[in-house]
Amino acid sequence: MTSIPYTIRNSKHLVDLLSTPSKELIELMKQTEGDFIFLGVAGKMGPTMAEMAMRASKAAGIKRNFYGVSRFSNLNDLKYLEKIGINPIKGDLLEETFLESLPKVENVFYLAGIKFGAENNPSLTWAVNTYLPALVAKHFKGSRIVALSTGTVYPLIDKATGGSLENDRSGALGEYAQSCLGRERMFEYGSIKHKTPVTLIRLNYAVETRYGVIVDIATKVKNGQPIDLTMGYFNAIWQGDANNMILLSLKECNSPAQVLNITGEKIISVRHVAEKFGKVFNKKVVFTGKEEDSALLSNADKAFKLFGKPKIEIDQIIEWTADWLLNGNRLLGKPTKFEVRNGKY
Repeated sequence: MTSIPYTIRNSKHLVDLLSTPSKELIELMKQTEGDFIFLGVAGKMGPTMAEMAMRASKAAGIKRNFYGVSRFSNLNDLKYLEKIGINPIKGDLLEETFLESLPKVENVFYLAGIKFGAENNPSLTWAVNTYLPALVAKHFKGSRIVALSTGTVYPLIDKATGGSLENDRSGALGEYAQSCLGRERMFEYGSIKHKTPVTLIRLNYAVETRYGVIVDIATKVKNGQPIDLTMGYFNAIWQGDANNMILLSLKECNSPAQVLNITGEKIISVRHVAEKFGKVFNKKVVFTGKEEDSALLSNADKAFKLFGKPKIEIDQIIEWTADWLLNGNRLLGKPTKFEVRNGKY
């Protein structure tokens, strides 16, 4: 990104920002051999991440194939990928014959997963979040794999610590986080057994102007709804920065698998963000609950040393989000449930 715009005009402008590759990523594409496949591409991050990779490869002057795999319940996602030059492959990854039909390309990004409703359908949650990674690790044993995980595999931690580090103990609460820890274990097992280079990405939370923790807080303030302070602190990273770091993580793949926290630089106060939106929207903010000293927090210093710090700061994200809502732009309507402290999503 050469310059940071004052405002985000529309969805097209937003997608352009979220998928603009860094110079470092373009350079990586020059050094990287083989095609790319994105498994579970039709989620909130997948389309812009895949597009960023493709744009970086084009800027590097490298011709390669890009594949995006999903059930594509929304065919508009499939059509968009086709339009920008990514080959969509429609199917259910849990169907082993379909998975086995996928091209064994050199560079694999695993984005599939279930979070919301996990407590109500634990068997499917474990199938998607743990069983499927075992199958993927076997099918793509000759590839490099970057697999998305989550910071919820850590326990709640005091904000004074600065957040959990990669070598800290796990403390997964609830079916979702436990199954995601299972996902990591399956990729770790495959990495050791097959000597597959793997990077596991513990992400929390990627945000943009259509969804995420910042949007959740902004929407409630704008609508005069109370803000729950029980989970009083959080991490956040602009999705464009997260996309860039996750793609750059390809060069850090190793066997045994390496773990990387990816999130923003600061620990953010829910109260502080809500009060900022209150001023912008001219609304009195109503709070419920009391801030605990502990929260789901991660420390991403390791990733910062490898890739540099995020380019977009939290105050800029707040300004963009406020402007986006004031202009009546579209939201994805997918609350993050970041307030949850017991792991029940």
